[in-house]
Amino acid sequence: MSWLGAASTSMTSIPTEPTQQAFGYPSLFLLVLIGALVPVVPTGALVSSAAVVAMHQTLPFALLMVFATASLAAFCGDMALYWLGRRGVGSKNGSRWLEAIRSRAPEDRLEQAQHKLVEHDVAVLVLSRLVPAGRIPVMLACLLAEWPLRRFARGNLPACLAWAVTYQLIGILSGSLFSRPWEGVAAAIALTVLVSGAPSVWRRLRGPAKA
Repeated sequence: MSWLGAASTSMTSIPTEPTQQAFGYPSLFLLVLIGALVPVVPTGALVSSAAVVAMHQTLPFALLMVFATASLAAFCGDMALYWLGRRGVGSKNGSRWLEAIRSRAPEDRLEQAQHKLVEHDVAVLVLSRLVPAGRIPVMLACLLAEWPLRRFARGNLPACLAWAVTYQLIGILSGSLFSRPWEGVAAAIALTVLVSGAPSVWRRLRGPAKA
């Protein structure tokens, strides 16, 4: 029976990283894509957590694959949402996607985005992806300014690349602090929640601006 035990041991020792990557990258792409269209998925935390897991893998280019997958999914999601919004702008009856974008862009944030868009053009898109809750107001400002899809894409591509790099660096920092992957993932989630929630907490504590 020793050969049977050796065979079973050999089967259980087969590396699982290729299998994890085969399922992990498509899942990451799909979740980030959905999060770009409907902001119910914490996409920043997903990218940071994926970076932590990639740090503990032995397969080459794992971190590069996380970066490529996240940035491509964010770009595709943004472009799809902008295209849907453009259809609403050109329609007499609008669209539910355009209304959804409007509902997530407060008037004061939209006004700020419009002013910055006039002053800094496509550079505002890069910053909007890095500022929590800044993406939708700037996207709506671009829609109201009737930017063509190609012009929006020109600014959105570097924005998505910068966003993916930022949250991946958060994951790398968290993963380097702990030896166990789950500890790094927990730290990455905590950091992304802190980064995402700090501005809104600060605005609430500060209260409305005085005229």
